[in-house]
Amino acid sequence: MTKPHLHLFILLIAGLAAGQAVAARPRPCPATRTTATAPSASTEVERANAAARVQPALTAFANAEQVYTFTEGALFQVYTSLGKVTDLALQPGERLVGTGPVAAGDTVRWIIGSTESGSGDNRQTHILVKPTLSGLATNLVINTDQRTYHIELHALPNTYMASVSWRYAKDDLVAIAQQADQARDRTPVAKDIDPTQLNFAYRLEGDAVAWRPLRSFDDGRKVYIEMQPASISTELPPLFMIGTDGKAELTNYRVQSNYLVVDRMFSRAELRLGHKGRQKVVRIIRTGGPRP
Repeated sequence: MTKPHLHLFILLIAGLAAGQAVAARPRPCPATRTTATAPSASTEVERANAAARVQPALTAFANAEQVYTFTEGALFQVYTSLGKVTDLALQPGERLVGTGPVAAGDTVRWIIGSTESGSGDNRQTHILVKPTLSGLATNLVINTDQRTYHIELHALPNTYMASVSWRYAKDDLVAIAQQADQARDRTPVAKDIDPTQLNFAYRLEGDAVAWRPLRSFDDGRKVYIEMQPASISTELPPLFMIGTDGKAELTNYRVQSNYLVVDRMFSRAELRLGHKGRQKVVRIIRTGGPRP
């Protein structure tokens, strides 16, 4: 073999060897995609139930009675014991409704009944629960004319809750509002008024609107505009004093009970409500008594 042919043969052999080495080199495996596994439905339900559970707290006991704050959808935890009865006291006046208003998951190993105390508006329903074995757990649903209670019952070896009741935040707010209304109604419109000095010589003119005053009078220092009680809780019109030159001056007033109290005397004023062209006006005109 001549030298040129020998040189070409050597290059060919070297190229084949290099190609085999590259082919033999292991290739990296393609990256595998990792996807987060979505929580199962049972996991989601258990998380929701755990978040909804309300446990007894020492600060919420009144003697041996646990007082829960009622919340829609909450799972109230009640702990019972073998040989003991736990009393679930509903709101006075609250009544069980529907067919089977009290339903339990386990009606074989739990004894559940109801009774009442009080009379009239104070009649109170009591649900009595008692386990037949220690270590039991079930749920209880109570339907009334006011709400639905969701309760989880547990039977412990020795510890039990003698009584459970609820406070109702919405009803508390309503009671507070009613007390405020009653206090407002009892508050005198003004102090130190001499009835002999009252001047009722006022005339009302204008539109027949829902907020039209019943009457107006003054005590020589202030003017009192008596409104219909229902109109006090609605939008009240602004008051304008009308001067001798016919110009209107916006005037402040205070709402006291069902009166608009103006801390100035006037001969003529107007209550106005609405936009121009559709504005409703009631005029209050002083027709007698000393000039302001």
